[in-house]
Parts: sequence; C-alpha cells; structure tokens
Amino acid sequence: MPPTKTTSFDIAQLAGVSQPTVSRALSGSPAVSERTRKRIEAIAQQLNYKVDKNASNLRRRESHTLALLFFDDPTPDESGINPFFLSMLSSITRTCAQRGYDLLISFQQLSSNWHVDYEDSRKADGIILLGYGDYELYHTRLEQLVEQGTHFVRWGFVEEGQPGTTIGCDNFRGGLDATRHLLSLGRKRIAYLGDATSSYPEFRDRYAGFAQAMAATGILEADLVQETAINTEQSGHDAAQRLLEGNQSFDAIFAASDLIAIGAIRALEEKGRHVPSDVAIVGFDDIPAASLAHPPLTTVQQDYRRAGEILVDSLLKQVRNEPVQGAILPAKLVVRRSCGSSAAT
Repeated sequence: MPPTKTTSFDIAQLAGVSQPTVSRALSGSPAVSERTRKRIEAIAQQLNYKVDKNASNLRRRESHTLALLFFDDPTPDESGINPFFLSMLSSITRTCAQRGYDLLISFQQLSSNWHVDYEDSRKADGIILLGYGDYELYHTRLEQLVEQGTHFVRWGFVEEGQPGTTIGCDNFRGGLDATRHLLSLGRKRIAYLGDATSSYPEFRDRYAGFAQAMAATGILEADLVQETAINTEQSGHDAAQRLLEGNQSFDAIFAASDLIAIGAIRALEEKGRHVPSDVAIVGFDDIPAASLAHPPLTTVQQDYRRAGEILVDSLLKQVRNEPVQGAILPAKLVVRRSCGSSAAT
C-alpha cells in the first residue's frame, strides 16, 4: 500500500493552528507571525511537504466580502448593539460599497471561533471587530487570531504591543477636555461615573484624563468616583443614585459614556436635582440620543464616519498584504445645554 501523502491539514494539526494559517505561512503572508511561520516551515520540512501551487492559488481566491462582528452588548431593546456602533455601521457599509466589497454582519461569541466561521471558510476576506466586553478576557482571543494569521482590525483603545491592528479615539484627551470644560464653568466638585480599570481600557483612559484635570485643582476625591463597567442607562442611573444616597456634595458629573450620562440625568431629576442648574453633566460618544436628551447632552464626539473608513481601508491593506498601522482619531467636545453657563450660586 503506497504511503499517504502529507497534507497541509497534517501540518496544521502538529503545529496547533488552522489549515488556512499553514497556507498563509507557506505562501509568505505577513499576516502570520514570524514565530508561527518558522514553526510551520520546520514541520513542513520534516514531513517533506511540497506546496501545491495550483491549490494555493485557488485557496487565495478572494470573496470580496468583509465580516463585521458586533459584541453582544446589554441594551434596553433587543438589538444587543451599542448605539455608538450603530452610528459607525453606516460609514462601514458605505465604505465597503465604495471599495467594491460586500459586508456580512453578525455577533461575536467568545466561545466560538470567528475565524473558522468567516475567513477560514472563505465567507469573508477579513473581519472588523466592534466591542469586546471585558478586555482582560478578550485579549487572549485577539492573540489567537494573530497566531492563526486571521486578517482582522478592531475599534478600541490603542497602545503599543497590542495584538493585531486597532483604530481608536483619543479617550484620554476627551476626558481631559470634558473635565476642563466643567472646571471652566466654575464647577469644582466633579464626580466620575464609569469603570477605571484595565478590563475596560477606553473608560480607564477617559478616567485618566478626568483625573489629570482634577489633580491640577487639588480636588480629586475617591468618594466622587462611582465605577460602573456596564455601558447602559440603568447603570448610569444606579451610579448617580449611589452618589445621592451617600450624601456626597457634587455640582457636576463626567460620565464615561452618553448612556451612563442619560441614566444619571434621570436619577438626578427623580431626586429633585436639576440639570444643569444643580448638576452639570458631560457624556462621551455623541450617540444620536445625546442631542435628544432633556436637556440636550454636552458630550465628547468620536468621529464615527472617519472611523468606519479607516477600519475598512486598514483591513483591505491586510488582505492585500500591505503594511498597516493602528491610528488614534481626535475627540471633539460638543457643548449643549446639560452644562449650562456657570455653576449654581
């Protein structure tokens, strides 16, 4: 009986990676890390494996489709999508159409293998990731995607040494500008609502901007920091309620998101505290509901239109094996009536 011919699936099993990762590594794709490539090449050499050029060309055929995966967020409706990402969706869809690509949209499931469902099955040439929940848990999955050579780009916080390519907003500067604006209005005891840990790095960086602005005044009190990791109106309502029940003296709130800010406004109104005369409020994101809030919410605007364009173009560069880098987009303070003009007298 003739010996069985070695296949790329054999190499994948021994290397502990997916079969498409083996194909990309042996074809010289920069999407595969150098360490993984060397391991795969060594195993291929040991098994006397020869690349089938015809099959390789067939596997590299592009689908001209990208996959957009949302993280399933807690929302008051059944959409499960952060309203900020809904705003970004229109820009991503439009940019894909302009670049001649179709777009698949679904939800991320931390227990499943996204690359198997999309890129490796040739449903899509690459993946755009929006949202992540607890980043400490999510980081491991991103490392796995890099190890397996998956083309992907994500929206989130940006720092050196992160797995993959990330596009994000200048969260620190946004938090700094928002707090300085409240201080410029004469507000002195400013509370912060939102997480401030590495599990939620965007909120953490917004808090860092807040803390730097407050530290310059000498007024940064731990009692005025209410940590809430969940980005919902209810979490904002509950955090503001805890401040009120603790009899803390405060005349302003910087909320890590618009949803948290809108929930805080509701809690204040329920207790007879008026916005902005008693408490000024600034949010972050500039979701559509911000301008419709009562009163309209001052907020830090993220450029979702530009973000969508850069996410798509960065992913397409990966697909074409071109070099690509992460990017930080500037944040812009949008002043509305939730701040008023000055502190109450």
